Amino acid sequence: MGQLSILLLLPLAGAVVLALLPTRDARAIRRGALAACAAVLAYALSLLGRFDPAAAGMQFAETHAWHARLGSSFSLGVDGFSFPLILLAAVLTLVAAIASGALKNGARMYFSLLLVLEAAMFGVFMARDWTLFYVFWELTLIPLFFLIDRLGGSNRERRQKAALNFVIYTMGGSVFMLIALLLLYDAVPTHSFDMAAMADAARGLPIATQAWIFAGLLIGFGVKMAVFPLHGWAPLVYAEAPAALPLISSGVLLKMGAYGLLRAIETLPGAAWALQGWLAALAFITMLHAGVLAWRQRDLVVMLAYASISHMGVVLLGLASLDGAGLAGALMQMLAHGLVAGALFLLVGLLHQRTHERDIGAYASLVRDMPRFAFFMVLALTAAVGLPGTAGFVAELHVLVGGFARWGGWMVLLSLSMLIGAAYAFRTVGRLFTGPTSATLRAAPDLGGAEMAAAGLLAFGIVAIGLHPAPVLALVGPSVARLARLFGG
Repeated sequence: MGQLSILLLLPLAGAVVLALLPTRDARAIRRGALAACAAVLAYALSLLGRFDPAAAGMQFAETHAWHARLGSSFSLGVDGFSFPLILLAAVLTLVAAIASGALKNGARMYFSLLLVLEAAMFGVFMARDWTLFYVFWELTLIPLFFLIDRLGGSNRERRQKAALNFVIYTMGGSVFMLIALLLLYDAVPTHSFDMAAMADAARGLPIATQAWIFAGLLIGFGVKMAVFPLHGWAPLVYAEAPAALPLISSGVLLKMGAYGLLRAIETLPGAAWALQGWLAALAFITMLHAGVLAWRQRDLVVMLAYASISHMGVVLLGLASLDGAGLAGALMQMLAHGLVAGALFLLVGLLHQRTHERDIGAYASLVRDMPRFAFFMVLALTAAVGLPGTAGFVAELHVLVGGFARWGGWMVLLSLSMLIGAAYAFRTVGRLFTGPTSATLRAAPDLGGAEMAAAGLLAFGIVAIGLHPAPVLALVGPSVARLARLFGG
């Protein structure tokens, strides 16, 4: 069995063990889930030690015949694009398990589905065959639907509406993706779903054909990425999902859409070049539209949902630049935003568990009664606006450089989006230090030991990448250079 197959099966094995545990004690089930998540992360980190950052091609590759006549196979592999996202998914799943300590009812279902979701996310990033990619892409829907519908907010009608909205949006986008993949399969002479084979053949197709296929993929990936105008599902889902689920959704699931679009650009470079202006326009509109909506929110979870969408606009802009610096910035922004959004949703979720409040005004003078919460909140919010010394600054600087090389003065719109982000972030910071404190807040406990460890892990990643980004840039660099060469970079 290959190393990636083991990594893929570890969370599934953990889910099976949790389902069969002869106990209903939520704490024992949570401890088992934490052990499984920690084992998955440890194994993923062991693969990092064997990953060659100087190689641009696929590593740990393994292929098993699946349907030879159809041209599909169980093919796995990772490169500088996918392996960092696998590590991010492993870290955030462990953090989500830590953040779910208050869960009492449905713990077995919750943690089992969380591990199944982790395996499905891994599969999306590992797949080197489009049929396998599609299977894992759709597999993420199953645990997400039940997590939202069965274990979401207290209002049954609203959580069912959120689950249904998520499924309809995602499956609607998946229909366009499937049609595009079938058109691509039919258009290439090899009649294979292998990503490398389809990419080699697709680059010889007429630009108009490439553009239509790319448009279908863009709709499918754009829904998951929550770009304008395909973002309607996100705020409702984030508001009604279990406390730790927005952490996974914002930190990893949005990145699945960006990763899929990255592979679409790699497969159909002619279409990406022809539609570059449209991609940039979508990115600018997404950044500004979502940023303004975030600024207008008082519900912290909804504000962070729109802020995440705005940051995905920055990722889309970096991808649209088709430039080495811009592409590197898009990858860095995926990682930076994953850590920052993970920290913010972790802290807001824990605050909501303690106070049952999500209104910004409810957390006045948080620094007096919960200084550890306030410290990590301020760090994460300032990192979200790209403060120098944080991961967000490195990412946005690369996107700015790459975008300026393509569009020049139009990049002032990115600066405007960053200013809007600073407005709602520092407004929230201001509320943490001013105003009368409430009795509810005074009675709420500060971060505990495990919660401090989870928040500290994410904060360390944010600051470490911000102060010393070279290792991460070296990890993604060869893959970025390989893709940029398709566009003369």
